[in-house]
Amino acid sequence: MALKHQPLTVKLAVIALAMFGFGFALVPLYDVFCDLTGLNGKTATTAATADAAQIDISREVVIEFIARPNKQMPWIFEPEVRRMTVHPGEIHIMNYLAENPTGRFIVGQAVPSVSPGQAALYFHKIECFCFTQQKLDAGKNMLMPLQFYVDPALPSQFSTITLSYTLYDVTNGWTESTAESTQLGE
Repeated sequence: MALKHQPLTVKLAVIALAMFGFGFALVPLYDVFCDLTGLNGKTATTAATADAAQIDISREVVIEFIARPNKQMPWIFEPEVRRMTVHPGEIHIMNYLAENPTGRFIVGQAVPSVSPGQAALYFHKIECFCFTQQKLDAGKNMLMPLQFYVDPALPSQFSTITLSYTLYDVTNGWTESTAESTQLGE
């Protein structure tokens, strides 16, 4: 009787294996999809150049700033301002505040996200603390700068852009040699 079910068992095992492989491949496929379409609010991981774009003074865009540490990250992390109104093409600088209330140094890495996702294509970071890991000594605090502009080509349907950072503790994988650009807390 076991031989009677063997072809079905083999087919089910192959299907289960194929489903596992497909699930494993979804993450890189999703990243490629997001890169191609600009969906999911992923922003560039390298600095943009400050284009000599014409400033559109006839238009205003509200930028909302959100900061949250990951559950395992004990830092206090928040934007200096929560909202800013900008003209597309203008270059702005604002800071995020970080404080390490623990008794040991911690290295953090910020991961940005822009909402709505399609607006990420038009939000350009010239300088960002998210480009490098940030080391902050015990009991210290620091300002982490963000220099950005909104591309004047931003479609008119977008009047508000939300920039959100999640801060992760990456101390375990950190060494002095891997952090050439890391800032020390003052």
